[in-house]
Amino acid sequence: MFENIFSTPDVSSIWSDRTRITNYLRFEGCLARVQGDLDIIPRDAAVEIDAFCADVDNIDFEELKRDTEKIGYPVLGLVRQIVRQVNIKHPGLGEWAHFGATTQDVTDTATVLQLASTLEIVDASLRDVIESLGALARRHATTRMAARSNLQQAVPMTLGFKLARLLATFQRHQRRLEQLEPRVLVLEFGGAAALAECLGLSVPEIAWHTERDSFAEVGGFFALLAGTCAKFATDVKLLMQTEVAELSEPFHDQRGSSSTMPQKRNPVSCAYIAAMAASVRSHCGAMYEAMVADHERSTGPWEIEWIALPEISKLTCATLKHTAELVAGLEVHRGAMERNLSLTRGGIVSEAVMMALANKMGRQVAHDLVYNLCRRSANEDVPLLELLCADDKVTSVGVGRDELQRLCEPGNYLGLSVEMVERVVTCDGEGDP
Repeated sequence: MFENIFSTPDVSSIWSDRTRITNYLRFEGCLARVQGDLDIIPRDAAVEIDAFCADVDNIDFEELKRDTEKIGYPVLGLVRQIVRQVNIKHPGLGEWAHFGATTQDVTDTATVLQLASTLEIVDASLRDVIESLGALARRHATTRMAARSNLQQAVPMTLGFKLARLLATFQRHQRRLEQLEPRVLVLEFGGAAALAECLGLSVPEIAWHTERDSFAEVGGFFALLAGTCAKFATDVKLLMQTEVAELSEPFHDQRGSSSTMPQKRNPVSCAYIAAMAASVRSHCGAMYEAMVADHERSTGPWEIEWIALPEISKLTCATLKHTAELVAGLEVHRGAMERNLSLTRGGIVSEAVMMALANKMGRQVAHDLVYNLCRRSANEDVPLLELLCADDKVTSVGVGRDELQRLCEPGNYLGLSVEMVERVVTCDGEGDP
């Protein structure tokens, strides 16, 4: 029931047994082909091995499952099937399969191929999120709302500014993805340039059987990416609260409804995003544990990746999918934003007032004065403007009602919110406008 919530069909397919074995066969087929071309093994053997490996349906998965449970790894059982089946039709030629390779060469390279496919999905999802965020940030570049500090109203800003901050983060993630791919998409089979080319991978500088930093880097990147999605989801959850009501998840009939309280519209997508991101971070820690591998072949840490990496990949892709849908259909309630700006009866712009008065009476004096007036405004339910206009210390320094009214207008204290939105939205992807 949760398969397409905590994963997606395309990434689930990538990390399925069928795709894993398909990639094992790609390795074995390419290995035989290039070895035949280089006269390392007989060319007729290379042709037959490559032909067998071209179709995953040639593999008996039930037999392979039994062998894996008995041996501990699937590669040896797979190679035995290749050898046996090729030998049936062409006696002796199957013996040249897997020539000079090790179990880990096959396993790690297949994992790299799975990561290559996963990163394609991540890249496409990132582009979708960035495109939608850019359009939304530009549309709401001037939409006023309250910024929050420690869950309290801070100063006025724009929704576009809030979204542009998120957009800038995803743009950085896009650059991180571009930078890590060359380090990750590398063959595990030292010195085999022809094999790397056949598989569409890079040639390693040296064998990396127990140097697991590249896979750990992918895990760390996925944790960063999912964490950014969860930060956005957390903000949306809080802004969906009945008493705030500034944003809503995209509406779908019955989505987020309660079995008991019909009035509720729960932040379901946000909850899933937060839960999956937390799980990615947890699994990421395991990926770092897998780095602590002993000598030239490890006794245990390697297998951690078999557990953690598929889960991290599926959860991250699902997190991005939910985030893309959340951004694309985000409902913005401008009326509630304007209403909330006036909740503090002018207190939200007290910083602007304080800084203007600081030029006349000193910063600390101005701070204490405005602080006390804000307390009175809240306790007596009187607009801050009225208290400022009636205060002798304020009037004595020559600040009149017109100036105070200008200072108490939230729209006059947005700083460079609009300009910063435009800068991020028009960014060329390299960090420069």
